[in-house]
Amino acid sequence: MRIDAHQHFWRLAERVGEWPPAELEAIYRDFAPDDLKPLLAACGIDGTVLVQTMERDADTAFMLDLADRHAFILGVVGWTDLKAPDAPDAIARLATHEKLKGLRPMLQGLSDDQWITDPALDPAVAAMVAADLAFDALVFPKHLPHLVVFADRHPDLRIVIDHGAKPEIARGRFVEWRAAMADLAALPNVSCKLSGLLTEAGDQKPEAVRPYGETILDLFGAEGVIWGSDWPVVRLAGDYQGWFDQCRDMVPASHHAFVFGQNAQSFYRLNAPSIG
Repeated sequence: MRIDAHQHFWRLAERVGEWPPAELEAIYRDFAPDDLKPLLAACGIDGTVLVQTMERDADTAFMLDLADRHAFILGVVGWTDLKAPDAPDAIARLATHEKLKGLRPMLQGLSDDQWITDPALDPAVAAMVAADLAFDALVFPKHLPHLVVFADRHPDLRIVIDHGAKPEIARGRFVEWRAAMADLAALPNVSCKLSGLLTEAGDQKPEAVRPYGETILDLFGAEGVIWGSDWPVVRLAGDYQGWFDQCRDMVPASHHAFVFGQNAQSFYRLNAPSIG
């Protein structure tokens, strides 16, 4: 089974004051399942993981409703306030939906770079582990040392780094990024998504992406890397087919089954799409 482990849907009417801004013309419109289906078919993708884009309970409800109505959405990574007093109860309620597979706080936009190290998160993390949910880490390189502390504190929590931690490809900040990623790759509960790199490359794309992608593969290994399109955000730098083809070329053939399907299925506890 071939899986796209990172894609989004949104409706602009529900995003007033939220990202994306109007100047990002390539993604400033509604994106729905019917927009993605032809792209999945062209690449032979069997199913996807739909990931949150807003810090709102309504956004998670919107995604779970789509998952109920579209069999190719195999899992949803939602949002809830992990520091709220009732976070454990909220997580338990969300986890009753069979397609809720993980949660993602939007760490990249928080003012406190060390937010992830706060022990106040412990009850929510315990609830996630009890519900067998995964944790998506949406971070920048500056957050990686703090993510190491968090991952080491919670060894039973499955964690995946989104978009390779958004390395500063356009600025050539490779050495520092690699060192921090190596610390995380050494932890058995941390995986990494091969996604989102094109949009970090600036005018150097797509050639400049390869050293970063190959480093992710080298550090995390065949069973620790999960492919995602980051569609429709990938439209800012390229297109779905182009990114898929670039990654198929970058990933050794012996790793394809893992990176493009098996790892996502295992990490997110995904079931095969139902027929009908």
